[in-house]
Amino acid sequence: MTTFVSLSQNFLTAPVLFFVLGAAAGIVRSNLHFPKGVVQFLSIYLMMSIGLKGGIAVAGTGTLTMALLILIGCGLVYGLLQPVIGFWLLKFTTPLDRPTRAAVSAHYGSISVVTFAAAVSWLDSRHLPYAGVVVAIVALMEAPAIVSGLMLARENTKNHSPLHILSETLTNGAVFLLLGAFIIGALIGPQQAEKLKGFVFEPFQGLLCLFLLEMGLTVSRNLKQLSKFTLPLLAFGIYMPLIGAALGIVTGTLLSLDYGTAYLFTVLCASASYIAVPAAMRAALPEADPAVYVPLSIGVTFPFNILIGLPLYGWLLTAAS
Repeated sequence: MTTFVSLSQNFLTAPVLFFVLGAAAGIVRSNLHFPKGVVQFLSIYLMMSIGLKGGIAVAGTGTLTMALLILIGCGLVYGLLQPVIGFWLLKFTTPLDRPTRAAVSAHYGSISVVTFAAAVSWLDSRHLPYAGVVVAIVALMEAPAIVSGLMLARENTKNHSPLHILSETLTNGAVFLLLGAFIIGALIGPQQAEKLKGFVFEPFQGLLCLFLLEMGLTVSRNLKQLSKFTLPLLAFGIYMPLIGAALGIVTGTLLSLDYGTAYLFTVLCASASYIAVPAAMRAALPEADPAVYVPLSIGVTFPFNILIGLPLYGWLLTAAS
């Protein structure tokens, strides 16, 4: 009963409920929509705000501990490892061709910044601290997953070297802004950040609600494609983030991280990309079928994490500590 109440309280938050509202609007075919420019602004705002918060937090805490340095290394390793796990699971459970398996798997070694933003929002609303360096891990986990996915595809990599893939990933707009804002936050520190409070920090919750409202609409548009998926493929979109969450929880527990840092790292390990990796796969792996990897990450894993995963991972982390 206590677990049910805890999960319900985590579910009944404004960002999550606005996501549900957006999905409902799409299902009933409401004419609610967001202009493209508004969606771009919301994306840019969230990246900038998250990056600044992380950099400011790092500036306020001083030097990195050995545990945090190990955590960064784990983020890089898991970014490479999770696509390999996903690739072999898909091989034995689905009839997908090799390029599509590799593309799908790359999504699950990478991260979802919006899922991360929702997790940050949940911690902030409860005044739970976390290490700002986790924001750097957000950016660092993008590249290894893409490299790993393309390496799994082998002959289908179109001569894209790992260095070229890394360069393209780091110059991706979202990743570049996140890293840049992180560096700026670390340089200006908490004192100068007070001047940005009214623009960067206070509106965060409201703008996140708007973005998740739009994401709900986007998810509802992919429901028709999901009806063509086999049960094992749909199941992959749910159990793969649970595998990632298990890696995050074990790592956080072994490193004796504070709750907020361990929680955010777990969310990163459990999420799947639907922005940077799809763009990279379309360019470097055109043989892969986007009608599989895009709806799976945004139509199955993203809503699972937002509605069930975020509170579940928090509860599991509490139980493990």
